[in-house]
Amino acid sequence: MTDTTSDLGAEDLEKQPAAVQEDADTDAEFDAESDSDEESSDSDSETAAAGGGSSRSSADLFRESEIAADYMEGLLDILDYDGDIDELVVSGRPVVEVVEGGDGSGKRLQALVGQRGATLEALQELSRLAVFRQTGSPSRLLLDVGGYRALRRKELGAIAKNAAEKVKEYGEAVRLEPMSAFERKCVHDVINALPGVESESEGVEPSRRIVVRPTA
Repeated sequence: MTDTTSDLGAEDLEKQPAAVQEDADTDAEFDAESDSDEESSDSDSETAAAGGGSSRSSADLFRESEIAADYMEGLLDILDYDGDIDELVVSGRPVVEVVEGGDGSGKRLQALVGQRGATLEALQELSRLAVFRQTGSPSRLLLDVGGYRALRRKELGAIAKNAAEKVKEYGEAVRLEPMSAFERKCVHDVINALPGVESESEGVEPSRRIVVRPTA
């Protein structure tokens, strides 16, 4: 296992090339902001400038998940947390899942998720940086801990449907609470599949939110 944990931290985030720093934001926006022509166009151009990732082979993508898994394994060792780590490639994207090790460690692993997934998002960016340091290319790696993203996706689906019902009933736009790029994507996916409503994002991070309104 390559130990990249001990020397990878805040200074590395500050020192990484501008293109890589931008990739963490533009990639998330590329995933989340496909709801309007303007945002989709911006995200496509930003992703292309940052290096994209669609041309990478399955072997390259799996290698990225291996590097990130090594990083997370080192972090778990330092924290003395037990957990199983799965390395995957899903829909052309490297994925690392940290799951309960079978010894009741699930509750401890939740500390790696944090409030509203804030710690998880930070760890995902550090894992992407670990990949960049070894490959020289930005990564669209997705990190999950304890199945948090699947559970949150279900919650956000219910929130999106409730907002859509209010929009249809009253004919007025509904503004949701600020969300991360991952959360916004989940909501956009649900709204885009429903008739009579549409969604777009407004504001800037960390207060960027979704507005659901009747279809014009």
